[in-house]
Amino acid sequence: MSNIVIKGIEPYFKTKFGQAYLCDTVELLKVMDDNSIDLIITSPPFALIRKKRYGNESSSEYIEWFINNFAHEFKRILKPTGSLVIDIGGTWIKGSPTRSLYHFELLLELCKKDDNSPGFHLAQEFYWYNPAKLPTPAQWVNIERIRVKDAVNPVWWLSKEERPKANNRNVLTPYKKSMKKLLKDGYNHGPRPSGHNVSQVWGRDNGGAIPPNLLEIANTSSKDRYLEACRKLKLKPHPARFPKELPAFFIKFLTDPGDVVFDPFGGSCVTGEVAEELGRYWITSEIVEEYVYGSQFRFFDLPQEQIKESQEDNKTLVGKS
Repeated sequence: MSNIVIKGIEPYFKTKFGQAYLCDTVELLKVMDDNSIDLIITSPPFALIRKKRYGNESSSEYIEWFINNFAHEFKRILKPTGSLVIDIGGTWIKGSPTRSLYHFELLLELCKKDDNSPGFHLAQEFYWYNPAKLPTPAQWVNIERIRVKDAVNPVWWLSKEERPKANNRNVLTPYKKSMKKLLKDGYNHGPRPSGHNVSQVWGRDNGGAIPPNLLEIANTSSKDRYLEACRKLKLKPHPARFPKELPAFFIKFLTDPGDVVFDPFGGSCVTGEVAEELGRYWITSEIVEEYVYGSQFRFFDLPQEQIKESQEDNKTLVGKS
């Protein structure tokens, strides 16, 4: 059982490694210990033009909302070697084929070095490319044909100190055929026209290639334990789930087994499921009960009596918030 202790608030459910809370994250943060979290990884509600059921701020209010409610507390609870990873999608200016800058403005505010800002370091910017993204916004992409589809999310990797825990050996990717051939046949070392000098070290087999900061992950999952549970229990699935590969990359890259991972906008608990599989302790918080209730079936078997009742009554059992 998880050895995490948070005083004053009981988790909605527990697993071997984790705890899921049904509460406002603002309230949970107040009772979390200083320097207790190794990694905060989350996908907060984006500042979209259209309001979503799970709640999202407008771009004009977003920065103040995030900084005042979360950013300072995130830095407080992180260990000195800890990291904050934020998957944050961009948005369009309403009625215009031009983009909002809110996610860049948020990054600047998070990294300012003054008394009113949390003063994070930008360890590195990542970009998540989802080749399965739909061609939106329809007006500019499909109708007027003056833009291409928006298929990339910025992912900000921020740190409390300049040298957070990280090890890219944990996220090596398989060598391509061309690299395997070079390793087999020998590497042409020496100076290049660019001025770089390629040493013999470049021909060493390190077990895989160092990945770039562009992560290509298709978000196409349509059938898993969680979705199957939602279907059988007639629950509405969380509409903005990120693929497991995204948190898995950063959890492996930035933490060790036994470390603590926190997702303050837990949604359907994808982060918790991945952390559990990788042997990390985890905490999630989510304000919508229907999402938290459904998320427990990422870890536990479905209650057969509730499936029967749900099918007979044709109604959702919980989560009417």
